[in-house]
Amino acid sequence: MTRNATILRPMNVAGMMSGTSADGIDVAIVRIAPGAKGLRMKLLAHHAVPFSTSVRAAVLAAMDAGNISTAELARLNWRLGIAYADAIKATLAEYPVKLQLIGCHGQTIYHQGVPAKYAGVKLACTWQIGEMAMLAAASGVPVVSNFRPADMVAGGQGAPLVSLLDFVMFRHAGRGRVLQNLGGIGNLTAMPAGASLNDLIAFDTGPANMLIDAVTQSLFGKPFDRRGAIAARGMVLEAVVVSALKHPFFGRKPPKSAGREEFGSSFAAQFLKQCKAASRRPEDAVATATALTARSIGLAYCRFVQDRMEGAVDYLLSGGGAHNATLVEMLSSELDPLGCKLGTTEDAGLPAQTKEAAAFGLLAYETWHRRPGNVPAATGAVRSAILGEITYA
Repeated sequence: MTRNATILRPMNVAGMMSGTSADGIDVAIVRIAPGAKGLRMKLLAHHAVPFSTSVRAAVLAAMDAGNISTAELARLNWRLGIAYADAIKATLAEYPVKLQLIGCHGQTIYHQGVPAKYAGVKLACTWQIGEMAMLAAASGVPVVSNFRPADMVAGGQGAPLVSLLDFVMFRHAGRGRVLQNLGGIGNLTAMPAGASLNDLIAFDTGPANMLIDAVTQSLFGKPFDRRGAIAARGMVLEAVVVSALKHPFFGRKPPKSAGREEFGSSFAAQFLKQCKAASRRPEDAVATATALTARSIGLAYCRFVQDRMEGAVDYLLSGGGAHNATLVEMLSSELDPLGCKLGTTEDAGLPAQTKEAAAFGLLAYETWHRRPGNVPAATGAVRSAILGEITYA
């Protein structure tokens, strides 16, 4: 399948993303048009809509569920459909852009990128929920969703999928660039100077905000550590960081993907137990969780990326964690000695909170034009694949 399967036309597309942090929905409206050197993208609007306390609690309960009824899952699927519909209506009320298409990732409640035996066969699987018929009806335009399965059927892990946007918007002829997203889970895309799509390196790095949020919620009753203020008062418990980094995920070679299945409630409970045994100060646990995120990213760069990069490297952060000053300071300590210049995607034209939402707008555009959206070098797929399913208004 080539990347020119049909005639391209300019479109206004809304990308929608609710990630593993389950804090709400990001909407990015982008203008996508063909250009002489490939696709051109321009951000037209961005709007963030937080989940209500009850919706967030239901999402987190479903993601970490050991046992949940089909009725509960069905209700959550439709409740999320209402949330996505309300989010697009709120965005268009504030930014009255004429849309032609929406790309909605949906809410991941389970992701297993590596095959494991089930009912007599080995399989990988993923599940993103949210009733898209409600979003299509509310917006009046088609909705592309369920992006990950087509890549997984092609032998990939269904993640990371943001690499195409990283390539379209951030590749540079003369400088190597690493795009590091700091959502619930961290993921990176590394592009040597002048890279082609086949030169990309992309994978999940481990927990970003997920563990920090869990520890902060447990010890301080707050959903997250705003700007890293709590962590800044704490001391890193080095022995706990070293122990946590023994988790097999960190040593596994790319391609690889992670989620709450690896770093959810069970991992957080064990991590907290170790922190409490080492220190009575709750601030130290938050500082240690923040340090684990920074250290795991630094190690991922050293182990799997550095040898492929030459010359100056821009290390650009995105996602909610880019606003955590303590995490950014720790990342700087890890990456500066490796020759990386730390910044954010805003330095290159895209606000840090918008990148993943914008990525699903781009993937929807590719699907609409019957073009593949996965990057096999990133996901491990054996071939390119047209991603997603279309729900018509």
